[in-house]
Amino acid sequence: MTSLPEKSSSPLSEGDRDAAVQRLQQAYAEEHITHEELDERLQQVLTARTHGDLEPALASLPEENAPTTSTIAAAGGRIKRRGVWRVPRSLKVESAYGNVRLDLSRAVIEHRVVDIELQLGTGRAKITVPRGAIVEFEGLQTMWKDTRYRTRRSSRPGGPTIRISGTMGFGRLKIRHARR
Repeated sequence: MTSLPEKSSSPLSEGDRDAAVQRLQQAYAEEHITHEELDERLQQVLTARTHGDLEPALASLPEENAPTTSTIAAAGGRIKRRGVWRVPRSLKVESAYGNVRLDLSRAVIEHRVVDIELQLGTGRAKITVPRGAIVEFEGLQTMWKDTRYRTRRSSRPGGPTIRISGTMGFGRLKIRHARR
């Protein structure tokens, strides 16, 4: 919800209030805000009288129409993402033949939970996650080799949760935490 200077002092309609409530509920469902933040921001929305009063309640939320799902696909060859790149809320990686390498150590992660779905035929996959990340891969089915992952001895609280699911045919998934 972008408010223009002249609109910020205009009265708030019930439709605007409902849209703000839905946006907060969506942000909570996608784990952008905590339950306590939801309660506090809902109170701000419900007592707002102008568009300007809504701005603090909606501050720091992702853009309304920001894409939250992306697909990276290749029939053969390598799929590689590294360096600074924006990680969507849900990432689907599809490859019939070839290796996959996702390095999230310097990526921009705006979501508390990131779902990565792997649909791989043959080939290896290597995922590097940030140091403080929590990794869950119970939803991954491997046909040939087990996943290699060693949890960190000590992790910093507050890192994103990376949930890996999908199916891997012939190949192995290696998951590691970034060293720095």
